[in-house]
Amino acid sequence: MDQFLIATITGLSTAGIFAIAASGLVLTYTTTGIFNFAHGAVGMLAAFSYWQLLDWGLPTGVAVAVVLLVLGPLFGLLVEAVVMRGLFDAPETSRLVVSVALLAAALGLGVWLWPVDESRPLDFWFEDNFLGILGVRVRWHEAIAFILAVVVAIGLRVLLRSTRAGVTMRAVVDDRGLASLNGARPGRSAALAWALGCSLAALAGILLAPAQALSQQTLTLLIVNAYAAAMLGRLRNLPMTFLGAAVLGLLDSYGFFYLPTDGRFGPYLSTFRFAIPVVVLFIVLIALPSARLRTNAARRRLAAPRPTWFTAGFQAAAVVGGAVVLAIGLSDADALRAAKAVGFALIALSLVPLVGWAGQLCLCQMSFAAIGAVCMGHLGQGGNPWALLAGALIAAVVGVLVALPAARLTGIELALATAAFAVILDRWIFAMPDIHLWGMTLSTFNRNPVPVDRLSLPFAGTLTTKGLLVALAVAFALLHLLVVAVRRSRAGDLLLALRESPAACATLGIDPAGTRLAVFAFSAALAAVGGGLYAGTLGSISPSSFDLFQTLPLLLLTVAGGVAASGGAIFAGVVLGLIPVVGATFAGIAGLLGILPGTMGATLGRNPDGVSTQLAERLAPLRSKPAVLAVVVVVDVALALAWANDVLGGWEASIAAFLLPFLAARGVNATRAPRTARLADPLDGLEDRRLGPADVSAIDEALALAEVTR
Repeated sequence: MDQFLIATITGLSTAGIFAIAASGLVLTYTTTGIFNFAHGAVGMLAAFSYWQLLDWGLPTGVAVAVVLLVLGPLFGLLVEAVVMRGLFDAPETSRLVVSVALLAAALGLGVWLWPVDESRPLDFWFEDNFLGILGVRVRWHEAIAFILAVVVAIGLRVLLRSTRAGVTMRAVVDDRGLASLNGARPGRSAALAWALGCSLAALAGILLAPAQALSQQTLTLLIVNAYAAAMLGRLRNLPMTFLGAAVLGLLDSYGFFYLPTDGRFGPYLSTFRFAIPVVVLFIVLIALPSARLRTNAARRRLAAPRPTWFTAGFQAAAVVGGAVVLAIGLSDADALRAAKAVGFALIALSLVPLVGWAGQLCLCQMSFAAIGAVCMGHLGQGGNPWALLAGALIAAVVGVLVALPAARLTGIELALATAAFAVILDRWIFAMPDIHLWGMTLSTFNRNPVPVDRLSLPFAGTLTTKGLLVALAVAFALLHLLVVAVRRSRAGDLLLALRESPAACATLGIDPAGTRLAVFAFSAALAAVGGGLYAGTLGSISPSSFDLFQTLPLLLLTVAGGVAASGGAIFAGVVLGLIPVVGATFAGIAGLLGILPGTMGATLGRNPDGVSTQLAERLAPLRSKPAVLAVVVVVDVALALAWANDVLGGWEASIAAFLLPFLAARGVNATRAPRTARLADPLDGLEDRRLGPADVSAIDEALALAEVTR
């Protein structure tokens, strides 16, 4: 009984922290319509900032005040002004990706400012003072956390229901235009919401940090546990959110005290405690009532070009040709780095049909890749390529199993469900020992790295490093053509229709759930093939190679590159391949490069179609001039051969080869007949300012209205 009381009281104190964090999520979503995936990372940054202020000698009270009243609100105002303000009319997928990008950027910033190899102890508030509750000694720190949670819940309810500022914030989310007509200022309301939300995340991070080692990923994931509490309240109901936090805190505490650590089931359940919150999150998401089918209310649409076979073939040939040139000119060590970049691109390619066309934001793509990698490690001894097929089939089945309960989920719910699945694999399934079932042995990592043999092909044997680079490029080219074939088929049109309007799909007799299952299976199989090939470039794999935090930069860079086309996958692979090279060359900016994927993903609000789409538009004039295109190809090949024979340096040849097509396209544009200039519209720009008498006269003249005299 004493142990049960201790577990209950400890769980309730943890629940208070979860409640504070979840309340901040509810506030931000209720008042801005944006789910802040970076909420946990904001709490992590606040905890480290609090430790830094204490390390500089500030008193505890002053440090807390600086973080909660200055740094937290300022960070929220900065995020709203720079990142979130331009997203009110963006597609839901774009808003979610930008929020995930903010998470990755904040995490990278934390690693850069506070290196992970240093110890940073942090004391509880009133370290040596305890409170007796039912005979159980409770730290004042824990009691204060619970009291603060109650105060925050009451305060937020009063704010949102009984104050003009709160009503205005909710009105802006319901109908931004109508609220503006009634005198509301959407920008000011959003800024206030983000400032308060980040302050609450900071408070949760400070309260949670003393009980945990100051670790960037650990603190971020622990506050992410509050997502389940927020979803239990449907992101709007504060009392239900508080109840959900209490359930989570109690389950976490009971798991710590009662889950076995030895015996027959101990090795399989000892790590389950760390996955309890995400398991609860997954169950809550599945149990929630189905969302009503809707059209896409966003004003902006993401481009999803339908490439011709000539364009697709040219792109595939360019990838293979570039790999051959690199294999000729690079050393074995550099060729291996290039092969890893192609491996990243292969996994990123699996995001194109799922995220780019179907609009289904998936945060467990590296988990599917891990399945292919594990199959390659256990079934592909000697580099047997059939292990890739086995991995693809198993991943497709797992993809269906993940999508089956989540088939009716969209947007935020789907992103959270897939993130929960990724964390379940990372923190529980992959940490298990071998499972012996019905005479079979199911093995993942068995708590140890898994060696992976390099691919071996018939008539070629085990591939050399340079041969592996070319083989991966050929695999990317073939899968790229497969993806293009899907895009040009009826299936590609169905996926785009699903993204734009699930309601219209259902009206026309298309099954949205069945379509989602199919695209999840296809995407998971592609990711598994990419993961198996990528694992061959590593030599051995571990769970950390494929965890949730590896998915984030891959997703963000693919989206920044243009997730609706294969060019986005190439962009992601190139950037992820260059980051360690640039970091090793310029050691002073190595930490700063960790922020790059997040910051590039955050630009999606300004450039939703991605870099590759813009580049394709600039190169479009070359399609009408095959002769010019042929000359560009010949000159680029000559530059590559000059580099391979040490006539030109690598950087000079690469820059020249990259710029040449754009200069040629610009030249083609310059030779075209100039377009007829559009006549100036006298009404242009009038909607952006207050109208004066001269403006009224201009409108009358433009509309041919006679002057009204009294």
